[in-house]
Parts: sequence; C-alpha cells; structure tokens
Amino acid sequence: MKKIDKIIIGTNNNGKFKEISHLLPKKINKISPKELNLSSPKETGNSFEENSKIKAKFFSEQVNMICISDDSGLEIDLLSGEPGIFSSRWAGPTNNFNLAIDKVFRKLNDIDPGWSSKNNISARFFCSLTVYWPNGKLIHSKGEVKGNITNIKRGNNGFGYDPIFVPK
Repeated sequence: MKKIDKIIIGTNNNGKFKEISHLLPKKINKISPKELNLSSPKETGNSFEENSKIKAKFFSEQVNMICISDDSGLEIDLLSGEPGIFSSRWAGPTNNFNLAIDKVFRKLNDIDPGWSSKNNISARFFCSLTVYWPNGKLIHSKGEVKGNITNIKRGNNGFGYDPIFVPK
C-alpha cells in the first residue's frame, strides 16, 4: 500500500481543520479547501454519516486526492435531539456559534424556564468520520460522547458547542 504523503481535510471550518490536522502525523501535508478556493458541498444527508461521506467524496473528487472529512454535532435530549445534523446551520452563514448557543439557551428556556438551575440537561456529541480515496474506496467510523449542557459558556480553546458541553 502506498504511503499517504498529503491529504485534503474536507472542511472550511478553521477550528475543525486545526483539530483534525493535529490528529494526523506531522509528516503528512494537510491541505485546506480554503487554500484551493473550494467551497463546501451542500450537506443533504439525513445523518452525520451521510454528510461526512458527501463532503469526503466531494473534496476528494475535486482535487483527485485522499480526503478526510467529518460531520459532527450536538444532540440535546430536552430539545428532542436538536440541533443534531443541523448543528452548524444553527450558527448561520457566518458560522457564529455564539448565535447557535444563544438559540440553544432560548429553546431550553421555552421548554423549561428553570433548566439553567439544573445540572442534568443530558446531551451527546456525535462525530462521523470518513476517509475517501479518489478510486471510491472509503473508510468510515463514528463516535459518541455523552455529557451535559451548562448554563454558561466555559473555556477558551474550544469552538462550536464546546463552551456549553461538558463530557461525562
């Protein structure tokens, strides 16, 4: 099997690009779609897995290179699983997760005005990861981390919903 020396990381989210890059070996050249002026495809799937595969296939075919891509998001039990696969869309066209977090807080308040004094707002963070080769081969994996939602934003190094999600 040929060694992988370069890979496109199928995201235009700077935080996600940085996070995935740090997980890959240093000797692999990591390319961002932004470097190549590639916009992201429409995420038309009905699951994290489908959206991860859509992005990996799209970017791989655009540049004829191996692509690693993910789709991830937060599911909050009290919100019947929302935001789910729409997690990034809640952040709007500018990817402003402060807006998304405010929306979470508003929706939680609508359902249970006393939610913020409770420590048991259960949630799950899902990640679905796909590695896609130009010949159509793919490897897929998924993971889940259970946790709770906090009533205030915490931390300095996260992005997305990290400031309000506390893993168990």
